[in-house]
Order: sequence, then C-alpha cells, then structure tokens
Amino acid sequence: MSDLIISELAIYPVKSMRQIQLQKSELQFGGLKHDRRWMVVDDKGVMVTQRQVARLCLIQSELLNPKVDCSLKITAVNMPAIKVNMPDGSVARKVIVWEDECNAYDAGNEVAKWLSEFLNIECRLVYFPDDETRIVDQTYAQPNDQTVFSDGFPILLTTQASLNDLNSRLNEVIPMARFRPNIVVSGCEAFAEDRWKMLKAGDIFLRIVKPCSRCVIPSIDIASAERGSEPTKTLITYRKHDHKIIFGQNVIADGSGIIETGMPVEVIE
Repeated sequence: MSDLIISELAIYPVKSMRQIQLQKSELQFGGLKHDRRWMVVDDKGVMVTQRQVARLCLIQSELLNPKVDCSLKITAVNMPAIKVNMPDGSVARKVIVWEDECNAYDAGNEVAKWLSEFLNIECRLVYFPDDETRIVDQTYAQPNDQTVFSDGFPILLTTQASLNDLNSRLNEVIPMARFRPNIVVSGCEAFAEDRWKMLKAGDIFLRIVKPCSRCVIPSIDIASAERGSEPTKTLITYRKHDHKIIFGQNVIADGSGIIETGMPVEVIE
C-alpha cells in the first residue's frame, strides 16, 4: 500500500457543470475549496443537475481569482462568455438539495437569463454563503461534519484501477470525469477502496463513510450530453449491492490543510 498516490484532483465549482482539474487544493468544509459552492435551481428553488438537464455537462466554469473568492467565468459553445461576481447577499433564496433546505444568495438576472437560454428551462444560479451550515447525514457522519451543495458528502474518491477494470469490460472506454470524483488514487488493485475506512494524505485524515451509489450521470457523454446505456449496463452485472450500483467512496476530511497530486496516500484502516 506504500505505492498509493493521489493521481488526480478536481473540483466542480458549479454543481453538475464540468470539472476543473487541480494540482493542489486546500481542504475546508470537509471538502476541497470552492467545490460545489454554486448550484443551478429551477423556479421553485429546487436543484437542477444532469439528471434532469444533461446539457449542464457542456458548461465550463473557471475560477477568476481563486485565492480571493469564488467568482466565475462561465462558457459554452455558441454562447458568449459570462462573468459571475460573488453575490452581495441582497437577494437571498431558500433552495432545496435533495431533502435539505438551505439559505443561498442569488447571482442575479444576467446569468439566470444566460443559463435559462442554454439549458432551455427557467432557472437561476445561487451561491452557498460562508455562514450557512448544511450538516451531513448523521447515519454516516459525525455531528460537526458538513458540506455545501454536494449531493450528500463533501468528497468523492475513486481509484484509477477501478476505472481500468471497468474499461476493460466496455467496448468503448470512458473517462474518469464521467464519475465526477474529487480525488483519484492510483497504485492499488481494482476496488481496493471498498475495504478502506481511513486514509492519510500528508497531515490530512480522510474518513471513508459510505460507498457511492451511482445514478444516470456517468451514462452521459460529457462531450455531447447524449445519454447512453454504458457504463450502467456493465456495472450492474458486477457492482450491484443492495439494489444499488456502487462505484467510488464518499469521504470526509478531518481537519484542514493542503493536498496535491503526487502526494503519497497511506491506508490507516
């Protein structure tokens, strides 16, 4: 296990949009800095993801000044680039992430119009404020564990060997980005992560709390937004557990600090 390293790091500043790959990241809120601080919501304030609107995967966000704040530039084919400044909080909204209701700041009419045109639905962009708290499901977490607009847990971890195993069974290989991980670990056997309970990277302990059950999102081609049958069709033949398809692990970081690609990873438990 001494050969384990972090081979990829990625964040998704806007939930369900394309990833931004990183060489280094700060950990906060139990996850990577700037990850899923923004979210698209419908006219009722309910989250909009690729599950409902696959075209979200065609939108690329870029952090304009990541050392200072989470302001963005958003781009998509045949659309003008648009800058999104940090909202001042003057327009607050109640929004829904699964069963959780959160306070959020509205990003304004200009970006709402841009997104509504590209996605072909009425929607708005909202930001998760620094003073808001969203507690992680206590079935799997500790009392102070929290996240922002992620589905349920602040970090998703996968391993390169598991993707290699899956791709060896497919007619056409798929990229890791389809699974939307934050941390990819290399140097282990396929699905070794199923047995891990605690990892250490640098001075950070990574607590593995729950296998990740997969929805339809990995079946969406991130280059075209077209839905297909794979990898779901293949995963269901050998990665089904309790009526759910498992790929990757949900993780919570204990403490704050810096992680980076190439960093050794130790299995503590």
